[in-house]
Amino acid sequence: MNLFEQFQRLANAYFLFLLFLQLIPQISSLAWYTTVVPLMVVLSITAVKDAIDDVVKWLPGPLADILLLSSSEPYSLTYIETAELDGKELRLQSQDSYSFFFFFFSGEVRCESPNNRLDRFTGILIYKGKNYVLDHDRLILRGCIIRNTDWCYGLVIFTGPDTKLMQNSGKSTFKRTHIDHLMNVLVLWIFLFLGSMCFVLAVGHCIWESKKGYYFQDFLPWKEYVSSSAVSAVLIFWSYFIILNTVVPISLYVSVEIIRLGNSFYINWDRRMFYELKNTPARACTTTLNEELGQVKYVFSDKTGTLTQNTMIFNKCSINGKFYGMHIFLLSLKKVDFSYNRLADPKFSFYDKTLVEAVKRGDRWVHLFFLSLSLCHTVIPEEKVEGELTYQAQSPDEGALVTAARNFGFVFRSRTSETIMVVEMGETRIYQLLAILDFNSVRKRMSVIVRTPEDRVMLFCKGADTILCQLLHPSCRSLRDVTMEHLDDFASDGLRTLMVAYRELDNAFFQDWSRKHSEAYLSLENREDKISMVCEEIEKDLMLLGATAIDDKLQDGVPETIITLNKAKIKIWVLTGDKQETAVNVAYACNIFEDEMDGMFIVEGKDDETVRQELRSAREKMKPESLLESDPVNSYLTTNPRMPFKIPEEMPNGNYGLIINGYSLAHALEGNLELELLRTACMCKGVICCRVTPLQKAQVVELVKRYKKAVTLAIGDGANDVSMIKAAHIGVGINGQEGMQAMLNSDYAFSQFRYLQRLLLVHGRWSYNRMCKFLSYFFYKNFAFTLVHFWYAFYSGFSAQTVYDTWFITFYNLLYTSLPVLGLSLFDQDVNETWSLRFPELYEPGQHNLYFNKKEFVKCLMHGIYSSLVLFFIPMGTVYNSVRSDGKEISDYQSFSMIVQTSLLCVVTVQIALETTYWTMISHIFTWGSLGFYFCILFFLYSDGLCLMFPNIFQFLGVARNTLNLPQMWLSIVLSVVLCMLPVIGYQFLKPLFWPVSVDKIIDRIHHCMRHPLPHPSRAKRKHASSQRSAYAFSHKQGFGALITSGKTMRAKMSKKNTMSGLPLPTLPSFNPYKQMWK
Repeated sequence: MNLFEQFQRLANAYFLFLLFLQLIPQISSLAWYTTVVPLMVVLSITAVKDAIDDVVKWLPGPLADILLLSSSEPYSLTYIETAELDGKELRLQSQDSYSFFFFFFSGEVRCESPNNRLDRFTGILIYKGKNYVLDHDRLILRGCIIRNTDWCYGLVIFTGPDTKLMQNSGKSTFKRTHIDHLMNVLVLWIFLFLGSMCFVLAVGHCIWESKKGYYFQDFLPWKEYVSSSAVSAVLIFWSYFIILNTVVPISLYVSVEIIRLGNSFYINWDRRMFYELKNTPARACTTTLNEELGQVKYVFSDKTGTLTQNTMIFNKCSINGKFYGMHIFLLSLKKVDFSYNRLADPKFSFYDKTLVEAVKRGDRWVHLFFLSLSLCHTVIPEEKVEGELTYQAQSPDEGALVTAARNFGFVFRSRTSETIMVVEMGETRIYQLLAILDFNSVRKRMSVIVRTPEDRVMLFCKGADTILCQLLHPSCRSLRDVTMEHLDDFASDGLRTLMVAYRELDNAFFQDWSRKHSEAYLSLENREDKISMVCEEIEKDLMLLGATAIDDKLQDGVPETIITLNKAKIKIWVLTGDKQETAVNVAYACNIFEDEMDGMFIVEGKDDETVRQELRSAREKMKPESLLESDPVNSYLTTNPRMPFKIPEEMPNGNYGLIINGYSLAHALEGNLELELLRTACMCKGVICCRVTPLQKAQVVELVKRYKKAVTLAIGDGANDVSMIKAAHIGVGINGQEGMQAMLNSDYAFSQFRYLQRLLLVHGRWSYNRMCKFLSYFFYKNFAFTLVHFWYAFYSGFSAQTVYDTWFITFYNLLYTSLPVLGLSLFDQDVNETWSLRFPELYEPGQHNLYFNKKEFVKCLMHGIYSSLVLFFIPMGTVYNSVRSDGKEISDYQSFSMIVQTSLLCVVTVQIALETTYWTMISHIFTWGSLGFYFCILFFLYSDGLCLMFPNIFQFLGVARNTLNLPQMWLSIVLSVVLCMLPVIGYQFLKPLFWPVSVDKIIDRIHHCMRHPLPHPSRAKRKHASSQRSAYAFSHKQGFGALITSGKTMRAKMSKKNTMSGLPLPTLPSFNPYKQMWK
């Protein structure tokens, strides 16, 4: 199977075809081993690499998705580690209160078809005539590790490629670099060039045989199968096709893979990309895209968890129209004292004591607000030591809110599937949990329905303001307006917000609704849609309590990183689900936007025409001539409206920023508006797309890929970034707080956004430069090597006679020249990492692919042609009519062959020495050691012993010792090296003088700085967000709701522990001084 995959490559298939040609005696001009040996080495190395990749890929985790039936723990709990799936260290898996002993189990499972939704599973278990609901909390997915559970039994649901993990990982398209695509084109050009040379030589052979060979048959008779010179020419065509095959190097692809593998190890080993707090190194998940890292033009970034820390801190709140929180003038004050609450989290900080005073004096709305936060969530508590609570939350936002309620006196203590225990101002109260309406990306809210100790049915809801505002009771209009103003203030500080509301339910109404909810929950088809419709019936006419604001600080080094990337001409677009002004304020804080910008365009139209006008008016200000019919892009679109093309770079008349929301983006991505959006956005310094869906993120990336001749990179940390990461040329995953999905689907992964500059400007630029040098040199040395045969044909009667010894042909690419080029490609540096980061402008040549393109390939071809002429005619002129000191001639074929091949190796060795800019001991060993190795193996292959033992294979008996002592040989080598290197040295000297590029000037500046060191650059200052920018955001994710309501979430020993600590679950308080708050 591996061989089949390898022969899908055109080059490998070509050499297999070539091997078959060499087995035909009538046309074979080379021994079969000249192709077999290199081909076997290439196939073996590739097979070993693929085998290692497969072993690493298939080792971890079980190989099936399993439905949990029973386990050793109470209530059939199973503790599993899902780090391979979502980054969580430990979570609970439950089979509800019903369990089935596997020996006697006989039932039927009906479930959905295989899909890639890790967070969803729909099915029904039919057992003894009863239907049991199956969801994702009953499924142990492939890749999970079972912990703290003695045994469990399960039923296999999906296996192999049908498992959810494989459904997620198997849909990615194989990414290839721009250089890969260019190489395919160049190899096709080389095939055509090879065919042309063979045709010319075949025609020459036909003419020579007609005019001379026909009359020379007494000495060189034709073979019996040759009836004419035309037939002989056809056979000679294929003979030269075999001889000149080295113009397409067989070791090219395997050398490229080795180089990429080595450069990937550099990324994995980079200590400066190692994040000590999480003990996580940077990781190259692919080895095929390294040089593409040196060509990135557009970076598409998520905001939360990528630019920010995704570590949430409760900062401010609005309760019943009153503002509470930390003001700037309060920063110098002491933190609020929570010593009155023995269960408070000591790490929690708050600076506004008025909120604590409101709690202490029994403010009804404040109590109800924090009670809502302590009840409306899916957090799972752990209390290993009495009084030391830890919360496991599916989102950092939810954990921060529950912790805030805990510190203000409303402590979420424990829960079961049916109850929630809250310690309110030191007094324990038990709430009966009736339903959890969990969060999802469509609802953007979650609710809980509880029965209070006073037997009242209450619904508590929290969610995005855009959603909850539509669900409020009309009587809340004035309170809503005040709260919205507070939300604007929160957003101006870049805080993440949500609204909190409640509703008291009639018991009869709830019972009727509960029946509908159960029916929807048991439905096998469209279960989620039906549940959502039922939820909408009860989540209405809500009473507004207030709003929360959570601070998500920028990661360290983000502003400095973005400044550096901007200097490298890399454009950064932020694609986020947050509200507009929160995203904008973060953009200002991290220097994507600047206060000194010439203008800021906001696209917020709600129909196609409005969006078009907003985009065109922005483009008119940035570049008025882009709207004229004479504009090149407009002219092309007019004449070729349906032809695919690449939009060139358009330079605006200043620095501008673009902001567009998800609703307007949906219109702008339509076919007739996408080019308007693209041209406008690409002229801006920074772009913010807010309130966008995961699909829209991918569509934006695809739009730039389709119409811009540029490399794109997407970076994110959550599952909602996966589509964007897969769509980009390069995907980078951040190891953050939102799980492992982004990392599992990425090409590169690390823990901090600031490492991106090192990935691109150091590793990416080095990889690109090295790959370009490798390709230029590799094609050059093979052209110089192969074309000598072409010139020799004119002196050998076009007889398909080779210039070199067959063993030299076999080992040329495999041994003699492989190590020097690998040393160059793995160790060379034009400047070190410090200067690469100090001068980001060095990155620009890669964005325009200046170092290796079709023009550079033609230069390599011309250079190879010139070198081959020198390498053939200088040795010929040297040995022509020459004699030894003893009078014997030296112009025999074998001596000439050895002089040519030795001159060739010396020339290509000196050439690579001139290309090398960073010498190490390994570079010296590889470069000069390979040349020394050639002379050593020369004496071995041309030794008397081998030639006498295998005279048909080793035929150059005594040539080495007889030729190496000739002064003519060393004269030929010196002349060949000098004549081949003079043009190269002259070009390298004159190019910066007459055809300078920006990089040459920067290199000169670096050399000047090395002589006169510059002071270390100061860190960029973060700018405070303008108070005029305001909006708000909401971030949350689906929690443990279904697990909580469907089974016990605490083990029996935890329950015993709680009972021993004086907190028995069934005991209700006899008196509650705060029960008046419900009236």
